[in-house]
Amino acid sequence: MTIKLLIALAAMAASALPQTTGGLANSMSSADKAVVVVTPDWDAVQGTLQRYERAHGTWQQIGAAIPVVVGRSGMAWDPRIARAYPGVDAGPIKHESDGRSPAGIFHLKQVFGFSASLPGVDNYLPIAAGTECVDDIHSRSYAQIVDRQKVATVDWNSSEKMRDVPGYRWGAVVDYNMENTVPGDGSCIFLHQWSGPTSGTAGCTAMSSADVETLIHWLADDRQAVLVQLPRSEYQARRGKWHLP
Repeated sequence: MTIKLLIALAAMAASALPQTTGGLANSMSSADKAVVVVTPDWDAVQGTLQRYERAHGTWQQIGAAIPVVVGRSGMAWDPRIARAYPGVDAGPIKHESDGRSPAGIFHLKQVFGFSASLPGVDNYLPIAAGTECVDDIHSRSYAQIVDRQKVATVDWNSSEKMRDVPGYRWGAVVDYNMENTVPGDGSCIFLHQWSGPTSGTAGCTAMSSADVETLIHWLADDRQAVLVQLPRSEYQARRGKWHLP
């Protein structure tokens, strides 16, 4: 194996594992907004969401905490964190179709909705008839949101037709397994409207229609926002090291 190939492989590994200790702390340090979701334990479905904004170098709480639900089976570690941290394997590790929401720190990629536009918002994705999120692990478009009408070759057998999901009237895209995608690690993770206060999701985090609309309008600017999702014990254990609010 040549030195050039070794360097290339090392670079690929680094890009595929951004969630190192420094990377997680840096994600928090560079963020202007944080959405913090905490549940009682790994298997809990119900939890709370609290918003924060950075002001003068410190996190300031925005509004009151709101009730949310996570995956119907609870939470599980983002596999990239599990691969980078020897100590987190005590908790479950997320995989496709496990009914768990990913635990970790994630960028919030963009907001979306059924409306054709959101005035004054640049990071808005309108959900049209052909908008699909691909969850077929064998597809080249796995874990991506695509417009079926604009894809040259449809190579998937399974996807979420987002316009058909009432809970996607408003939402935010969680940047989970969308970059340097690993087949089988999980896909299509969003913040969106719930079907009820005790009904878990397939892996997203959901809340009431009024709360999700408030959240989306709060996120809809050019400031960098992150989602922090952890069971309470893990949040407390990692709060200092990861610079959490």
